[in-house]
Amino acid sequence: MQIFNTMTRQKEEFVPAVPGEYRIYVCGPTVYNYIHIGNARPMIVFDTLRRYLEYRGNKVYYVSNITDIDDKLIAKGQQEGTSMQEVARKFEAEYIKDSEGLNVKEPTVRPRATEHIGEIIKIVKDLVASGHAYAARNGDVYFRVKSDPGYGKLSHLNLDDLESGNRTLRSQMDDDLKEDPADFAVWKAAKPGEPYWESPWGHGRPGWHIECSAMARKHLGKTIDLHCGGQDLIFPHHENEIAQSECANGCTFSRYWMHNGFLNINNQKMSKSANNFFTVREIADKYGYEPIRYFMLTAGYRMPLNYTVELIESCKNSLERLYTCRDNLDFAIQHAHGDSDELVAKAEQAKQKFITAMDDDLNTPDALAAIFDFVKEINTLSDGASRAALEQAASAFDELTDVLGLLYNRKKSDVPADVMALVEERAAAKKAKDWARADAIRAQLTEMGWAVTDTAQGPKVDRL
Repeated sequence: MQIFNTMTRQKEEFVPAVPGEYRIYVCGPTVYNYIHIGNARPMIVFDTLRRYLEYRGNKVYYVSNITDIDDKLIAKGQQEGTSMQEVARKFEAEYIKDSEGLNVKEPTVRPRATEHIGEIIKIVKDLVASGHAYAARNGDVYFRVKSDPGYGKLSHLNLDDLESGNRTLRSQMDDDLKEDPADFAVWKAAKPGEPYWESPWGHGRPGWHIECSAMARKHLGKTIDLHCGGQDLIFPHHENEIAQSECANGCTFSRYWMHNGFLNINNQKMSKSANNFFTVREIADKYGYEPIRYFMLTAGYRMPLNYTVELIESCKNSLERLYTCRDNLDFAIQHAHGDSDELVAKAEQAKQKFITAMDDDLNTPDALAAIFDFVKEINTLSDGASRAALEQAASAFDELTDVLGLLYNRKKSDVPADVMALVEERAAAKKAKDWARADAIRAQLTEMGWAVTDTAQGPKVDRL
């Protein structure tokens, strides 16, 4: 499989350190509110990557964290008259509900930042001892950016560029606690009323960047195979993670980096001020979760993606085509009467097209195209296909849609006996050419919530 490595800015073969085992860290949410539609993109994209790697026979250790200590969480708790922890637990539960709705698999580990304070303090102490970090007079601890000659290698910024911008920053600093404006906090002194932990530097709490370094090291080791997140995290978050991790551990932090592109709303950047800010829950309440997942797969993950009502409705229609095709396959299997095995070859061709697409930097648009090409073949060849060929086609169809995390709402529900009795009565009326009675029964079935379709194999019944 080839992936685009943000570090090198080119496609590279994605080879894990241990053959057949991938160690992946994906930045999770700061749980102070419901997740928005932009948060859903990395969740779905990298869940799809995980599913594909597992489909290809690999073991994936997948860690996605919960940031439950942050300025926004503290402010929300104060605003609501509760606590940071209560806010975090409430919205962590809502995040997991949305995650399940989007059919995102549960991570191997879902660590909370507040449960790793000991590991965080250990890294900060090591950084201070080695001269890569220093304590300010107020109890803050800052990473000394100039101590890391490789700083900027992920974002491809150099210190000269940073210095130019930092001259403005320095002039705006009210209290010059840092040696250099580019330096960033790995530990923050607690302000009155804030939650805190005991540390060698007094009461305080971790900086944002150091949390991920500690959780990745504990659960995946000092060097991981892949670190993922949104494009907005490249700088400063991921750049700072690299600096503090590599200076503390003395080795490469992550061998590969993947970042998804931005999400726009009606060709505008999403923002509350522009009144185009949508949560996943709001959209799911109108259209369901699955169209959101499908929508995220319609463009290459590195490309900008534009959300519109028209597109989400189009995605819903495309999903209905997939559901209809799969239901038709079940019906064809039950009523198989042909002897053609041509669908077997078509199923293998669909798999190969799908694998070729996914191996090319997770090309989900082409993977979807391979599935829809297969749908056309199924629709054309099902009538004369043998039962064995139809069953193989159904198995391949399920395999490919499952890799993309789709068709998870497909429910096999038995048709009630009273409905089947009416269907059979209608078939008898048609055979007797009693068209009025047949139409009346169809209308009765519609009122009961069932649709009946006449096919060459007999009547097909579906829930409306």
